[in-house]
Amino acid sequence: MMNDSMIRAVDVHKRFGSLEVLKGVSLEVGKGEVIAIIGPSGSGKSTFLRCLIHLETVQRGNIEIEGEKLVSTDSAGHCQYVPDAEIRRICGKMGMVFQHFNLFPHLTVLQNVIEAPIVVKKMRREDILPKAEALLKKVGLFEKRDSYPSRLSGGQKQRVAIARALAMEPDLLLFDEPTSALDPELTGEVLRTMRELAEEHMTMVVVTHEMGFAREVASRVIFMDEGNIVEAGPAREFFISPAHPRTRAFLESML
Repeated sequence: MMNDSMIRAVDVHKRFGSLEVLKGVSLEVGKGEVIAIIGPSGSGKSTFLRCLIHLETVQRGNIEIEGEKLVSTDSAGHCQYVPDAEIRRICGKMGMVFQHFNLFPHLTVLQNVIEAPIVVKKMRREDILPKAEALLKKVGLFEKRDSYPSRLSGGQKQRVAIARALAMEPDLLLFDEPTSALDPELTGEVLRTMRELAEEHMTMVVVTHEMGFAREVASRVIFMDEGNIVEAGPAREFFISPAHPRTRAFLESML
């Protein structure tokens, strides 16, 4: 077990009805690591992220976040989550950035960023405001703070979503295909923001189709297919000499 373990998932199983989407996935993520999860559509990548942050419940397995149990399975196969208040507190250590931004359309950019700290963390508006403005400067959107999401490009919306996730001061960030809904020319600005976060040693788990980002920014790359982790390794070695034929075939299809 690694020191400063941020995520420890062991033998995670998830079914939707009779469809087994995760077939015993195990992954450990250390502090400051950037993990890229790649693989074909339907391989279970996004479902795995959603299980980590309790947007989906698992049927079997153990998940710990920063050493605290979220869900565990006993020797008889009974799966049990910690109480709801504990789930909320533990999942509060994580932020998530979604494929389709999920911004509130009736709130301005600034209001979107300050909403959760005020509602969830009960912070005072005057306390969160300077932090929110600093985060908007960080993602290059301070001048858009009074705009509504409908006035923004997709890339700008996604950068607001990243600022909103950071406003909750998470210890780690999960990204679910953050650029797949964007036009190619807007993808770069979002990846640039994520690259800066990586340089600041933010722990990140990124489900992505962006092979360049995975190669250049990730510390490790995980290849999933049909609900399993097929191959994992340091990014550089992973792309230079993938060991598994399925990994090689997938990488060739992405070129």
